[in-house]
Amino acid sequence: MPLANGEPRTVVDAIVDGADQLRDVRIHQMHAMHDRPYLHGAHPGRLGYVAYFLSHVSRPGFHAGHIDLVPCNFSEVPMLLRRLQGPKLVIAAASPPDRHGYFSLGVSADYVSGFIGQVPFFIEANPAMPRTFGRNSVHVTQTVGWVEADYPLVEVEPAAPNETDERIADLIAERIPDGTTLQVGIGSIPNAVLARLTDHRDLGLHTELLSDGVIDLVLSGVLTGTRKRRRPGKHVTTFALGTRALYDFLHENPAVELLPVDYVNDPRVIATEPNFVSINATTEVDFLGQCASETIGGRYWSGSGGQADFARGALYADNGQGFVVLRSTTSDGSFSRIRPQLTNGSVVTTMKNTVDKVVTEFGVAELRGRSIRERTRALIRIAHPDFRDELERDAKELGYI
Repeated sequence: MPLANGEPRTVVDAIVDGADQLRDVRIHQMHAMHDRPYLHGAHPGRLGYVAYFLSHVSRPGFHAGHIDLVPCNFSEVPMLLRRLQGPKLVIAAASPPDRHGYFSLGVSADYVSGFIGQVPFFIEANPAMPRTFGRNSVHVTQTVGWVEADYPLVEVEPAAPNETDERIADLIAERIPDGTTLQVGIGSIPNAVLARLTDHRDLGLHTELLSDGVIDLVLSGVLTGTRKRRRPGKHVTTFALGTRALYDFLHENPAVELLPVDYVNDPRVIATEPNFVSINATTEVDFLGQCASETIGGRYWSGSGGQADFARGALYADNGQGFVVLRSTTSDGSFSRIRPQLTNGSVVTTMKNTVDKVVTEFGVAELRGRSIRERTRALIRIAHPDFRDELERDAKELGYI
């Protein structure tokens, strides 16, 4: 089933209620937003769960050993799902059918839209779901059934940036030229970057996630997409998550296209857009430039998502730039997030050969094409001043400087 608000809540309620009648059924999903008994091992051998990205509700179940987590890039999830053995059924929330009999998957295209016409769908039609365009329409004849439901979508308020985030955003915004095509992740720093682009012109959007921060830029004529090479004039995404204002903005908006993730996140597609800029957050970076973005303190927290997809795409785009952003220290200031080596147990999300620019509130470290010695010095320069002497000593012990 789709991620986030693509989950058909009443359909899943019914599946859970009938779990005792099932055998070896597994639900595959990224980023769950609704807590369920199967996330906590309530139906062993009957109803299980496989995650492709952890959320606040699925994380405890993974740490307790009740659910499986598949390491993967977002762009590869459709391929992985196609390879699964056994019969498949897509269950999804959607807008009510139009007069032609088409449901819209609304805020989701992600990894399920590519199965339209190939795998049976069971649809939950909800009037709160916006009707969107792209490759996310399911005709009633392509379903094995559908039900009606009426409940509000989950809303996620934009994260408010602090002073540190604002400084990081300034450093990025000044490096974004007019005509750039953007991919922007979720969080306070990406929101701060978007807020600084109001004087730009003819920006484009090709991003896995569409959030509230783009609304004003579209309405003010900053985001036009007119210089994009692929799908000019269209704001391309694979899923949307935000407030009701965002969902209302999406409803019947022909300028926004929700397309399958194995198109949107394909590095080969991204690379065809000149001046592509990717902006994503990480939790720590080592002297080699390895970025650990899905673990905290060496413990699994989320998943790879599309960070590596877009970093690789930006790497090959003409004049592309890939920004990886992080605050220089942990929230209490006790640890540097620029580290000699990654924390024990941390995993690499964006590899050292792919990372381009690392940004903290103290500057931008340009790593692409740089030696280990040059990388180490550049990263120490953007570390918090309280830790620079210690980091320099560590670098000497490692033989990096």
